[in-house]
Amino acid sequence: MLTDAVLAQALAHALAQVTLPPLPAHIQHTSGKVRESLVWDQQRLLITTDRVSAFDHILGVVPFKGQLLNQLSAWWFEQVADLVAHHMRAVPDPNMMLVREATALPVEVVVRGHITGITSTALWTRYAQGEREPYGIPLPDGLQKNDPLPTPIITPTTKAAQGHHDERLTRTELLERGLVAPGLWAQVEQAALALFARGQERARAAGLILVDTKYEFGLLDGQLALIDEIHTPDSSRYWLAASYARDPHAPEHYDKEYLRLWYAAHGYRGDGSPPAMPPDVSVQVAQRYIFVYEQLTGQAFVPAPVPASERIAAAVARVVAQ
Repeated sequence: MLTDAVLAQALAHALAQVTLPPLPAHIQHTSGKVRESLVWDQQRLLITTDRVSAFDHILGVVPFKGQLLNQLSAWWFEQVADLVAHHMRAVPDPNMMLVREATALPVEVVVRGHITGITSTALWTRYAQGEREPYGIPLPDGLQKNDPLPTPIITPTTKAAQGHHDERLTRTELLERGLVAPGLWAQVEQAALALFARGQERARAAGLILVDTKYEFGLLDGQLALIDEIHTPDSSRYWLAASYARDPHAPEHYDKEYLRLWYAAHGYRGDGSPPAMPPDVSVQVAQRYIFVYEQLTGQAFVPAPVPASERIAAAVARVVAQ
């Protein structure tokens, strides 16, 4: 585990944005909240940065987050390759992943193993307000916040334009709108539940609880494939299992929720101007991300030895030249 002092020093070099080298005209470049993307010849180069999004429009900086999540996603793709195809081709740099370009489905898939959350749209919030079929999913009476659900549940969401909230759908709404054909959606549900079960199994062995997660699927050669991140502290919620056993109502968060809870504790829930995130909070988030990586993979996290911006420029030049 890296020391707080090392992580605090790395904050000065944390990658807030990517400066790319001049690119040939045939390469399409798009920039998202936490990654850059280059597309050419049915290939996509994903460049993950140290940015991390809490609420909409709120980006924090977590040192080494980009390369850690990139490598963790690559590890997970290998762990679940027997369950569903994926788009990864190679990891040319700790910060980057080369993937096959896929046709993304217009919905993302959220799988939940516990009833929790702090926002107005959270499953727990709606349940606590008296809904017993939030998002069309029947739930029993008597659940308490953070309780395990009787079985994992799926809540699909639309892929909203940047700056807008995703829209959570019921299964019926998704099919009635024709967003995904019924047969394909059945494949998506089967794959998502199998992936979540594998994720829960590996998390338990690592002393963690995989609470919920988001999957993105697409089509490669007409077949269902897993794309984007998988089971990282940015795309999943993890609790430390020992802390949940001590107090199910106040488990320790080892994911992006730690940052979201910090904002909420300081009176911010997504409206107006957020408080500035102090360096020690960035360091604490980084330590939790690194802990998840090391516990799951059984490998020590070793950050890249030179500044990420230099490595990215060199790697882009190599890959694009091929």
